[in-house]
Amino acid sequence: MTFARPDPISDLDTLPRMPAWVTSARAETLEDVAFLSGAALNHLHLVLEREEVPQALLRDRLALRAAGACVAFTGRSEREAELRDAVHLLRPGDLPGPAGEICLAWRRAVERPLSIKALGRALPTLEPSQIAAWLDAGKGSPVTRAAMVLEAVLTETPRAEVPALIVADAALAQAPGWDHLVPLLAPGLKRADLRKRGDDLRLACHRALVSSAVEAVRLSADLARRAAHLKAVAPKLRSKGAGDAVEMFLKRDAVAPSALPLPDRAARRLCDRLVDLGAVCELTGRDTFRLYGV
Repeated sequence: MTFARPDPISDLDTLPRMPAWVTSARAETLEDVAFLSGAALNHLHLVLEREEVPQALLRDRLALRAAGACVAFTGRSEREAELRDAVHLLRPGDLPGPAGEICLAWRRAVERPLSIKALGRALPTLEPSQIAAWLDAGKGSPVTRAAMVLEAVLTETPRAEVPALIVADAALAQAPGWDHLVPLLAPGLKRADLRKRGDDLRLACHRALVSSAVEAVRLSADLARRAAHLKAVAPKLRSKGAGDAVEMFLKRDAVAPSALPLPDRAARRLCDRLVDLGAVCELTGRDTFRLYGV
C-alpha cells in the first residue's frame, strides 16, 4: 500500500477530513471492507504527519480509549473516568489495580518510539523474544498483518487480550512506518470478535480500523485546535515553570496539579487560570482531587 504525503498547509481548518464515502459505504464482503479500511488508514496517515496535531497527546488519549475497551472485555465496570483516576491519582507505593494496570500498559506502549524494548516495558511479563516472534507472525497489508498477529497471540494465550491487542497494534503501526504505536483495534472490536479466527477475524479488524480511524481523525482535528489555543495563551502565563507545565498538557491526556513542576498552590492557580482562558478543561467535576486536560 502506498501512503501519500500531505501538502504543507498550516491552517487548522484544512486538516484532511475523512471522506464521507468511507463511513457511508455499505460493505459486506472482506474485499470491500478491506478497501474501505485501506482508505481510512491512508487518510489517518496523512493526519498523523501534520505538525499541528499534538501526537503524544493524541496517542495518550487513544490509549485511554483502548484501555477502556479492554477493561470492558474483562467484564469490569471501570470506564475512562475511573481509569484516569487509577493512573493519575496513584501515590508512590500504591497498586493501580487490574483496570489501572491495563491503562498503564497502554500508556507505556504509546509513550516511546516503537521497538521490542518499548513493548517489553509495556508488557513486562513477556519475554522480548516472544514479542518479536509474535510480531513476525504478521504478513501482508497492514490490517491483515495485525489480524494475523492478533490471532497468533490469542491462539497461544487465549486470555491475553491486552498483550494481543497491543502487539497487533504494533504490527499495524510497523506497516506504514509509524514511529509510535497508535491504539486503533481495541476500541473498534467487540468481545466476541476476539474469539474469531481466519477471515472472520480479518473482517472484524478491517471494520474496527475504519471506525477507529474515523474517530482518530476527528480527535486529531479537535486536539489540534485546542493545542493551538493553549500555545496562543501560554505567553499570558506568568508563573515560573508555566512553560514546562504547558508542555505536559500538550503530551498527556490528563494532568493532576501535583504533577506540575510548581508548588501546590501555584499549580492549582495555574490550572484555574488555564480553565478561565479556555485552554484546558477540568475533567472530573469534583471539588478535590481534580484532573485537567486539553
